[in-house]
Amino acid sequence: RRCGYTRPASGRSTLILASSKERSCSRMNARTGARLQRKSQAIGWIFVSVAVLLICAFYFYPMIQAFLLSLKSGKGTNLHAAGLANYRRLFGDTTFLAAVKNTFTYLIIQVPIMIVLALFISVLLNDSGLKFRGFFRTAIFLPCVTSLVAYSVIFKYLFGQDGLVNTALIQLHLVSQPIGWLTDPFWAKATIIIAITWRWTGYNMIFYLSALQNVDSSIYEAARIDGAGPVRQFFGITVPLLKPIILFTSITSTIGTLQLFDEVMNITKGGPGNATTTISQYIYNLSFKYTPDFGYAATVSYSVVALIVLFSIIQFKAAGDRNG
Repeated sequence: RRCGYTRPASGRSTLILASSKERSCSRMNARTGARLQRKSQAIGWIFVSVAVLLICAFYFYPMIQAFLLSLKSGKGTNLHAAGLANYRRLFGDTTFLAAVKNTFTYLIIQVPIMIVLALFISVLLNDSGLKFRGFFRTAIFLPCVTSLVAYSVIFKYLFGQDGLVNTALIQLHLVSQPIGWLTDPFWAKATIIIAITWRWTGYNMIFYLSALQNVDSSIYEAARIDGAGPVRQFFGITVPLLKPIILFTSITSTIGTLQLFDEVMNITKGGPGNATTTISQYIYNLSFKYTPDFGYAATVSYSVVALIVLFSIIQFKAAGDRNG
């Protein structure tokens, strides 16, 4: 018989029969629900297991193999166990130390400039009174969807000896002779910083703009009533509310800078004289440009991992995240 259906009866027997049927139906529903839940969990675990297997196959397994490779030395595929010799070699490798210095230069100068610029632009574009906000948002974000190689090549020609930038500066009588944007160590670094900032500022701006649009406007209205000006509102309301997003973009920008490769490779090729070489480019050179030294290249790669972990911890501590 179906649950909930009882044959007409009378008296106390009706109550007993109805009660027993209710208990039977509840047990049946519980068993059915448990079976459906187990089936749903099994399907979920199947999907999760596929993802876990793919992650292990394409992330963790290569990481383990790279670490084991970093303990070997040799040229090409002729490798032999070397223990920690490659890690000791790092501290005496002048090219590696120069690459670390260059990468830190980009990190210390470019990342703060980009974060501040993205935050400032997002505040301006969040103003409801600004006309053509959609156009400006699209225009600033557009560089993020351009090809890394394509925009790097464009910057190379723009900042070349006879490029548009030098031509414009000379025509405006701001300089008397072309600036060696790609041939002078200082200006070559400046060119890389300008290129990275142009490419990634809009990316960080989107995060700030999204967070600002979720802030209750009544908070700013109350601050204006209390006499707080735009600057005080920015540092007293905007920055504290965006602190988690600022931390996130700082970490992602730091990781991206430590892995910087495309811009340097296509604009300056690490020159002049390794003045712009980054750690990632040095890894590429060790693996493919020179006689392949895969063991030492893996060692340099793990140095990047160590730096990323170190800077992430520092940024979490500096942000006061007690849960990190």
